[in-house]
Amino acid sequence: MLTGTPVILLREGSERVEKSEAQRTIIETARAIADTLRSTLGPRGLDKMLVDSMGDVVITNDGATIVQKMEVQHPAAKMLAEVAKATDQEVGDGTKTSVILAGELLRKAEDLMEEKLHPTVITRGYQIAAARALEHLATLGRAVHSTDTETLERVAMTSMASKGVAGYRAELAKLAAKAVTRVIDTTDGRLRFDRKNIQIVKRQGGEIHDSELLEGHVLEQEPVHSDMPKRVADARIALISGGFETKKTEFSEEIKITAVDQIQSFLDEETRLLEAMVEAVRSVGATVVFAEKGIDDLAAEHLSRAGIYAVRRAKHSDLELLARATGARLVARPVDLTASDLGSAALVEERKIGDDRLTLVSGSPKARAVTLLVRGGAQHVVDEVERSLTDATMTVGVALEDGRVVTGAGATAIELSQNLHDFASTVGGREQLAVDAFASALEVVPAALAENAGMDIIDTLIDLRRRHKGGDRNAGVNALEGKVADMDIVAVEPLRVSRQEIQAATEAATMLLRIDDVIASKRTPTTPSPKPGGPSSGEEFA
Repeated sequence: MLTGTPVILLREGSERVEKSEAQRTIIETARAIADTLRSTLGPRGLDKMLVDSMGDVVITNDGATIVQKMEVQHPAAKMLAEVAKATDQEVGDGTKTSVILAGELLRKAEDLMEEKLHPTVITRGYQIAAARALEHLATLGRAVHSTDTETLERVAMTSMASKGVAGYRAELAKLAAKAVTRVIDTTDGRLRFDRKNIQIVKRQGGEIHDSELLEGHVLEQEPVHSDMPKRVADARIALISGGFETKKTEFSEEIKITAVDQIQSFLDEETRLLEAMVEAVRSVGATVVFAEKGIDDLAAEHLSRAGIYAVRRAKHSDLELLARATGARLVARPVDLTASDLGSAALVEERKIGDDRLTLVSGSPKARAVTLLVRGGAQHVVDEVERSLTDATMTVGVALEDGRVVTGAGATAIELSQNLHDFASTVGGREQLAVDAFASALEVVPAALAENAGMDIIDTLIDLRRRHKGGDRNAGVNALEGKVADMDIVAVEPLRVSRQEIQAATEAATMLLRIDDVIASKRTPTTPSPKPGGPSSGEEFA
């Protein structure tokens, strides 16, 4: 109100929540998301059944999948969902820990605000604590190399410890470690991992232990003709973005035939065009053809007679990968093909898996690509194995890129917590309280592991603190045996995962703590357009 005149800032129907009420709502929402994921942490964690609006069911323990399928609406919850998504994309693991830690940091911040500590002081203290934790974290890591197969498998097993496929994690970890070591590359003296070089193909049927690693790239298509060769050695590969079909015009057309011989002439011309396409491929020496579009039945027959292995309707992403792997050049039309456009591979063969026939391309000169064939008795099992292997291969790749791993099972979290408690006394001002709160928040990781394993939380934390004070840096929660033990050779994770967890949780918590006003505009209802013969725009719909 200015000089008696009302000033309207927001659209009618908008909602505004201010000051302490806004902060309380944000913190409670974030804690609710964190508490949802808390029961899934660790090898004794439970699964979530998620049912979407269409009735589709997903049963999983994967943090990123749970948050994504929950379809949260509150802005604070959406921010934590983004934290989980970013962590999953960056390191492939640690999504649940990131969200749980962010929720605990907000819980501790709420206690500090009740003691009249300003949110900006808390966020500054959290940032100081995070910087110190990352600095100390770098001293805890130990080296790992591509030849250290046992450690790499431990990294993969730790990633899958809480998943629904944990009973098969030893077998799956071997596949994940072997796949990563096959595709890891050296660039500028450093190891580089590209997760796109590992293809995962799912097939329902069989059991999980029937999953296998295939050298090469798999296309989910079979040859277009039953008489085509099933196996082509020393293949010369042509990649066509078009197809072997007579081109249809982009406009409506009508052909009038007034004599019988015109029908034959029309058919002969169509046949001639298709034969010219096949001859163009055969004349340059191609023995295998992958086409993105269709292959006419007549063209397929001619290709078969020429002894050429042909696949139609291949995905464009598959063609791009094959172009990089085989050295082939993607061309638009078969008649444009030259000998220099061809790529090569040691073997192209048809593989029968279950009731499906697939195409395997292996032995490509420039390829660093492998395929993980995932099997399972039910679709949700196959999907969970895929999620588990995706995370496992990513964590192994990250571990090799950085060449550093740390002990999991809450051991690293407790070690950082102890270090920060000692460091807090050296921090001046009220930020000291926030640093100490950050140190206590880190204990939520071993506390959740102990809780899910049915262990006494207080006794577990006391035992962990005592052992770490005594210099046992690798003491963690052995949830499977229900005790505190040395976890150095049991639970191993990439150092980057721990770093990402701390960074992501701190950034999310500090951003949410600085909010003191939530303004939600009223959504404008969408009015459906009148249908022909229906009510006009001035009439109301029933």
